[in-house]
Amino acid sequence: MNNKKAIIAMSGGVDSSVAAYLMKEKGYDCIGATMKLYDNEDIHMEKEKTCCSLSDIDDARNVAYSLGMEYYVFNFTDNFEQEVIDRFINTYMCGGTPNPCIDCNRYIKFEKLMNRMYELEYDFVVTGHYARIEKDEATGRYILKKGKDESKDQSYVLYNMTQEQLAHTLFPLGEYTKTKIREIAEEQGFINARKKDSQDICFVPDGDYAAFIEKHCNTTFPEGDFVDLEGNVLGKHKGIIRYTIGQRKGLGLSLKSPMYVYDKDIENNKVILSDNEHLFKTTLMADNMNWIAVEDITEPIRCKAKIRYKQKEADCVVEKAEEGRVKITFDEPVRGITKGQAVVLYDGDIVVGGGRII
Repeated sequence: MNNKKAIIAMSGGVDSSVAAYLMKEKGYDCIGATMKLYDNEDIHMEKEKTCCSLSDIDDARNVAYSLGMEYYVFNFTDNFEQEVIDRFINTYMCGGTPNPCIDCNRYIKFEKLMNRMYELEYDFVVTGHYARIEKDEATGRYILKKGKDESKDQSYVLYNMTQEQLAHTLFPLGEYTKTKIREIAEEQGFINARKKDSQDICFVPDGDYAAFIEKHCNTTFPEGDFVDLEGNVLGKHKGIIRYTIGQRKGLGLSLKSPMYVYDKDIENNKVILSDNEHLFKTTLMADNMNWIAVEDITEPIRCKAKIRYKQKEADCVVEKAEEGRVKITFDEPVRGITKGQAVVLYDGDIVVGGGRII
């Protein structure tokens, strides 16, 4: 019988390296592939210090060769610019707060890389995500579940996966804890066993996304007013893209009591501030829904919803609204619902589906 063949998406980090090792151990024919997502001049960087840098490619190649795997670099720079960087910038320009990792998974890893998998006549794309995929024999649907290590679970950023993609993707780390993954890397003598996890948005390695957007668009965002909910002017802001809902630090104001970013009025270039309690809301609207555990919903369902990657899930009711949108009503008010972020729905450790908060 022919061995199943897998393309391992290798970032140069410890997780994807151990994913490659685990797939080899299971007897798969594997090749390693690093996706080149941008050139340093695209992201206004001189130094090689980002997640797609030469040192990461060297680390990925080193591990692939140590496992006896062929290794390739696929150039997806054009796609990344269009599908990830442009969407990131547009969301900020429209007053939202994007999650570019979700777009990267959707448009690059599980679209472009999977197309490459088909071209090469391979069977699976493998990544180092902490999540699990199972087939529900009763419904015939593929189910996305949380990773066993709750502290590392990445199912939130994978909610856009289609049935076709889930059928051709493997997440070997889903059953493991991060600690165990580092142990395996040490045992195998991988060069990156102790390498730190990257925390930043890969194309904004210094974290200053506002400066990145200004350079990229060759524009500046003018000062404007901070106002309270009544419209009283509280001071000047330094450009509207520099603020996100719920933010308190870095406002540069001296106020009688703590105030937070409540909303952004793009048209009038105003950042609206409120006290903490006004940040709690009971409903949100979402569009671009992708359902995984079910084909669709026809009547209201009860589940839990997560409105940010690191936020706790909250009990809610989800119902259909007009134009393919859904309305989510929480049992208790939740803090800091933010346009542009994802809302992901869970039933226990199963991802029911998700969409974009509008």
